[in-house]
Amino acid sequence: MNRFLNNISVVIGLLSFSFGAMAEQPLLQEGKKTVFQRAVSNPDAVLYKDAEGKTELEKPRTFTSYYLYEKQGNMVRVGVSANGSQGWIKADSLTEWPQAITMVFTDQMGRQPVLFFKDLDSVVNMCTSESIKNDTIKYIDMFKTKPVNLPADSPVIAAEPLDSQVSQKNFYLLPVLNMDKRFYESGTQLLQVACLDPGIQKAGEKKSDNKGNTSTEKAMTTGIVFVVDTTISMKPYIDATKELIRKTFDQLSSSKAKEHISFAVVAFRSNVSLRPNTEYNTLIVSDFKNVSHRDELEAMLDKLDEAKASTHDFNEDAIAGVKDAVDKLSWDKVDGKQILFISDAGPLTDKTSRTQMSAEAMADYLKTNHIFLTALHVKTSKNVQNGNFSYAEKNYKELSKLSNNRSSYVVINADTPQHGAENFKKVTTKVAQVYTKIVEKQIEGAKAEKPKVENNADNSPEAVAERIAEMTGYAMQLQFAGNRDEITAPHVVNAWIADADLTLLEANPSDAPVPVVFPAVLLTKAQLNTLREQVKTIIETAEQAFLSDDNSDFNFYDQLISAAAKMARDPSSLNENPKDNLAQKGVLLEVLDGLPYKSRILGLQRDDWVNMSTGEQQEFIKRLKGLVRLYEEYDKDNSHWESFGTKNADEWVYRVPLNVLP
Repeated sequence: MNRFLNNISVVIGLLSFSFGAMAEQPLLQEGKKTVFQRAVSNPDAVLYKDAEGKTELEKPRTFTSYYLYEKQGNMVRVGVSANGSQGWIKADSLTEWPQAITMVFTDQMGRQPVLFFKDLDSVVNMCTSESIKNDTIKYIDMFKTKPVNLPADSPVIAAEPLDSQVSQKNFYLLPVLNMDKRFYESGTQLLQVACLDPGIQKAGEKKSDNKGNTSTEKAMTTGIVFVVDTTISMKPYIDATKELIRKTFDQLSSSKAKEHISFAVVAFRSNVSLRPNTEYNTLIVSDFKNVSHRDELEAMLDKLDEAKASTHDFNEDAIAGVKDAVDKLSWDKVDGKQILFISDAGPLTDKTSRTQMSAEAMADYLKTNHIFLTALHVKTSKNVQNGNFSYAEKNYKELSKLSNNRSSYVVINADTPQHGAENFKKVTTKVAQVYTKIVEKQIEGAKAEKPKVENNADNSPEAVAERIAEMTGYAMQLQFAGNRDEITAPHVVNAWIADADLTLLEANPSDAPVPVVFPAVLLTKAQLNTLREQVKTIIETAEQAFLSDDNSDFNFYDQLISAAAKMARDPSSLNENPKDNLAQKGVLLEVLDGLPYKSRILGLQRDDWVNMSTGEQQEFIKRLKGLVRLYEEYDKDNSHWESFGTKNADEWVYRVPLNVLP
C-alpha cells in the first residue's frame, strides 16, 4: 500500500468555462449552459479504451479530475480537459463532483463525532427525532467495539473517529455532491458527500508494526507560549507572566507532568523604524523550556521588561508577535500547542505592520499549524474612552476564532493596573492548572474527558478561561492520539451528513450552530499563484475607484465577484482564463446557483459595495491585502502541501478554507 501511495498524485483540473465552439464538449450540468459535469477517480478506477471495458489503457492516479463526455450504462467517457475525451471509466469508480468545495472536520471540542447516513431519508429522520442526543449516542456506541459490526438495516454506515482526530499525515477528500436545505433555518444543512482516502490502514485503526503490535503509548507533551505586549503600560502583566511561570514550575517540580509541559515567551512592541527607541518589533525571549531547563528560562525572563519609550501608535504590532511565535519556536518538540496572548492595545493592520496580515488571516494560519490561541485582552478606562477597546475586541475575537466558530477570547478587567494584574493572574493560573491536570491524567492512562457544553451561569473571566482551556485541551488530546496512531478518515463512497452538531442544537436551539465540518477548496500551486495575482489586480482596481468618478466601483465589483465564483466552482478556470469576467458575460448567476456554501464576498451585492462609506471600502480592501499575504504564506508552507508522490510542485494541492477566499 505504501508503494501505491508513493505512485499516486493529484491532478486538479476542474471544469472550464468555455464560450467558443468545440469539436467535442463535455456534458453540461443539468439546467446549466456553461457549467460542465465532472468527477474525481476513486482508488479502484481503470481507464478503458472503449465502453465495453475490455481494453485497459491505464490506472489513473487517485483523485484525478475528469470532465464527463458521455454515459452508456455503467460506463462514462471522460477526459482530463474540456478539449477532448481519453477513454472510459466505470461509473462506480468515479465520484461526481458538481463544484470544487470539499469539507474538513472541525476540531472536536465538546461536539459529537460526525455520523454518515446511508441516504437522505435517514439523516432527515435523525433531524426530526424526538431525542436526537439519545439516538446519536446509540449509533456512536455501535462504533466503539472493534471490529464494527453494523446491523444490516442500520441507517448509519460510518462515523468519524471517536477518541481521536484524523492524523495530520493522512490527507482525505470530503467532496460535496449534493445538499438539502430544509433545516437551514434551524442552523444546519444536509450534505451528500463521499469520503475518499487512499489511507495506509483501515479507517479508524491504529498503525501496527511488522509484528502486529499497535503503536507504543506515549505521553502527550504540551507547549504553552506567552505572547506578551511589552510596551510601557504592560509592566504589571509582564511581571505577572514571570511570576506565573515560576509558580507553575514550582508546582510541576513534584508532578508527573514536569517533563511534559514547557513554556516559551515571545515579546512584541511596534514599528522600530518609526521609533528606534522602542528597541525591537518582536523578540523571542525563550524557546520551549521545561522544569529541567528552568535555570535557562529564569535567566531569559530576567531580561524581559517593559519599553522605556513610547511606540508610534496606540496599536501595537501584535500580529507580528503571533507570527514569530508560530514560525520561530520549536513546535516539533511538543504535541499540544497553545498560545496565551496578552495586550491592552489593538493590532496594527496598516502599512506600518511588519507582516501586513489581518487578524482573520493569522487565525487561519494558526489553525493550519494546529495551534490554539487564547486572547487575553486588558480592558482599561483609557482604551475604552479612546475607542480602541472595541476595535481591538473585534480583531482579537477574529484572531482567536476556533474551527467551531467560537472565539477563545477573555477580557481582563483593569479599572486599575493592580486589579488588572490580579485578574490576569487568576485567569492564567486557572489555564495552567487545567492543562497540567489534563497532562497528568493522560500520563496515568485516563481517557480524554469531553468537556461539558451546557450553559454556565458563571461568566467571570477565570470561569470563561477554564472552559476554553478544557475545550482546547480536549481537542489537543484528540489531535495527539490521531497523530500518534496515524488514524485515517472513514472510507465512504456515498453518504449524507449534517454540517452541525444536532445534539447541541437540540440542547440549546437559540445558540449559534456548532459546525462539525467547514468548507474548503482544493487549489494547486499554479492556481494559488494566479489567484494571488488576480486579487492584487482587483485591489489596484478598487484603489483606482477612490480616485475616479466613472463606473470603477462597478468594474471592481464585477472583477471581485467573478474571481470568487471561479474559486468556488472552478479553480482551474483562473489559470485558463485569468482575465475572464463572468459577471460581464452574464453567466455569473448560474455559476453561483446551487453552491452549498459561499465565501464572504459571494454574499456581497453590487449595491452593498457602492453604498459602503469610504472607510468601509478601505477596510474591505485592507482585508483583501491581508488575504494576499496569507496566500504568500501558503506558498511557502511546505509542510501542508499534499503532493501524493508527484515531483511537479505545480500539481501539489492545498486545502484553502472558503472563508479566506475572495
